[in-house]
Amino acid sequence: MTFSFWLINAISQALLVGFLVCLAGFDGNRTVEAGIGVNWGDTARQPLPPEIVVRLLQSNNISRVKLFDTKPSVLEALAGTGIEVMIAAPNNLLSRLGGADGEAAAVNWVAQNLTKYLDLNGESVNIKYVAVGNEPFWGENNKTYGHLAFPALTNIQNAIRGAGLEGRVFATIPLSADVVEGKLDPSAGVFRSDIASLMKKIVSSYNRTGSPLVINMYPFLSIVWTPHFPPGYAFFGEHDKTDSLSNLTYTSMFDEMFDLTVAAVKRAGFPRLKIIVGEVGWPTDGIRLANLSNAQKFNNQLLKHLASNSGTPLRPNVTIDAYLFSLLDENVKDLLGGSAPYERHWGIFYQDGTPKYPIDLSGHGESSSWPQAAVGVKYLPRRYCIETPLFAPDPVLLGKRIDFSCAHSDCTALGEGGSCSPLNDSMKASYAFNIYYQFNYQQDSYCNYTTFGAVVTEDPSTETCKFPLGLDYGGCNRGPQVTMKLSLFVLFTFCLSFFFF
Repeated sequence: MTFSFWLINAISQALLVGFLVCLAGFDGNRTVEAGIGVNWGDTARQPLPPEIVVRLLQSNNISRVKLFDTKPSVLEALAGTGIEVMIAAPNNLLSRLGGADGEAAAVNWVAQNLTKYLDLNGESVNIKYVAVGNEPFWGENNKTYGHLAFPALTNIQNAIRGAGLEGRVFATIPLSADVVEGKLDPSAGVFRSDIASLMKKIVSSYNRTGSPLVINMYPFLSIVWTPHFPPGYAFFGEHDKTDSLSNLTYTSMFDEMFDLTVAAVKRAGFPRLKIIVGEVGWPTDGIRLANLSNAQKFNNQLLKHLASNSGTPLRPNVTIDAYLFSLLDENVKDLLGGSAPYERHWGIFYQDGTPKYPIDLSGHGESSSWPQAAVGVKYLPRRYCIETPLFAPDPVLLGKRIDFSCAHSDCTALGEGGSCSPLNDSMKASYAFNIYYQFNYQQDSYCNYTTFGAVVTEDPSTETCKFPLGLDYGGCNRGPQVTMKLSLFVLFTFCLSFFFF
């Protein structure tokens, strides 16, 4: 009986602590100041619970957030905060929303994902925009989704109108920067020839409904993809060029990309259409140019530029709304066939909500200040898997083990130019083993300590290479594997109590 009482009491205390952590992670009465928007994605093995992320947004006065779906747990956590939200219907829904039964599908989608959250148990989610797809005209996306995007947009717009939300909620298609082209001069910007007529219909619908054109712009990719691109031009004020048609001077690729879009919209007949930058940022790992120093420099310069309201040469002295990409790292994000190892490192925070570098999210010049870190994060125990030094393993077998570990986790930091690339071979093996071990909740079998790996408690991180410690889903939002174990344990304890009473 003593054991049963002790066990039940221990479980009760643990559940109470978890409940209090959840409550601490949400404050429905808190208001936030206006500031930069951020993209919030959660394509991660052990994502932080929404309540903790919302507190992270609030503690850093981030008042606008752009989502990539409509997860109920995320929207429920945002209810009552006042944070302005852009929700999204992902690309995989475009065939339904833009297909033969698209009108009915759109009405249902708006009811389930928009109007439902405008009054959620007396609190509302401040939803202002609906993103219809994401970059549907980019690359291979264009073949699959390009013809569906506009019908889906039209159906969502009509459903919003039918719900009585026209003028309050605005539908838009987030576009990749390659929808515009202009050779060497920003003022020569036009919509891409293969989609020019379609884009004119889209921007015409925006003009009618009051929706903005949303475009994603990455000066970082200009360096990566363009031979002989002047690196300083990706930043602000380090290189300049003159538009030969307008004679305007540009000192950043950001302004040039924005004005290419301004010119394209003007040529389509809508010179005053609002343009929002849906994604802009700089990654911190994966390749040489993606590092903490460059990311800190670019993002601080960008935020200062936006806060100045100086606009661009074609739209001077105007406020540019933009969403920084991104809030958090996402360690299982698609790597575009392996060609983009930096894709998992766009966050201004690591996956656990720890800030990477000083950044002034207000843009007022305090670039030496660090953002507030996430609170209430629950980590796995301080255990790491490293290559055992007890014997010299067969190099072929060791190589296969490393490759397997990396294929089932995230070794992008080990790539050429990555933060962990300077490690010696033994430490690289340890990094691969550890990240695989953390991905799998530190189960001993995933360290394989009887052959190549051993579990240690001392952090093997170096000055430049961080060995991540896995998250226990950040407190109260446990993953399916851990939840199942907890549920079985509680059930076992409940049944066991009958034998003692």
